[in-house]
Parts: sequence; structure tokens; C-alpha cells
Amino acid sequence: MSTTTRTIHGSPKEVFDVLGNAWSYSQWVVGASRVRDVSPDWPAAGATMHHSVGAWPVLIDDTTSIVRWEPPTLLELTVRAWPSGEGLVRITCRPVGDGTEVTMEEDATKGPALLVPRLLRDPVLHRRNTEALRRLANLVERAARFRPQ
Repeated sequence: MSTTTRTIHGSPKEVFDVLGNAWSYSQWVVGASRVRDVSPDWPAAGATMHHSVGAWPVLIDDTTSIVRWEPPTLLELTVRAWPSGEGLVRITCRPVGDGTEVTMEEDATKGPALLVPRLLRDPVLHRRNTEALRRLANLVERAARFRPQ
């Protein structure tokens, strides 16, 4: 399982405010081009987001579902992007000083992506998730700058 960590200048609650907004995922999840629909019970466990992965004209429509939603510390998602497969993403938040240490763990759980050896799969996921956490930090930190004091 690939593990990527970043400290974000914001509280765990502020991080989870962004994570709880499914419509923001295409802004920070690398490869997600758009969110097409979100079930009304988002972000409850079992809720589903319909998204597209890729770039026009080659888009794959699929879904992401919440496995566990325990703000402000834990979010687990089942992510799908068939035909490559599906995976598990676990995001944990831990307060550190005046910020939050955010850890993103990800690995394939089904499909052809499992045929790629972990030795090759993990570095690719790590690079992708380094960028995803950078984008997530931008959203959290920008929201904090505009929040009334």
C-alpha cells in the first residue's frame, strides 16, 4: 500500500470540511476530471459519488463510495476506474501544532491494476497522491484565508 503524508495548515475539521464536499474532488484528486452526481446522503458510509476519470475525449465514468466516515480523523473510500480496476483509499488526519498531518494510503484491490507489481505500483501512487495532497492543502488553506475571524 502506498503511503503519502503532508502537513496542511488548517485544523482536521477544516480538512474534513473539504473532504465532505464531494463536488470538490475533481479539484484535488489527480485524474478526476469531473463529478457527475453525488448521492444525497454524502458523506455518510455507503454514499456514492459518480465521477469521470481522464481527459476529453477519453473519459471513463465510474463511482467512488464511502466505506468509513469518521470526522475529523478518518475517511475510507472505495474508488473505481474500470477497466483498470478499483482500490481502497484511506485518509487520516492528526493535529500537529497549528496544522494537520494528513496521510493518504492507497492500493488496488480488484482488477488488472493488481497485475502491476507493488514495487512499480506504489511509487506511481505515491507521486499521484503527493500532488493530490498538495491540491487538497491549497483548497483547505485558501478557505481558511477567506474565513471570517
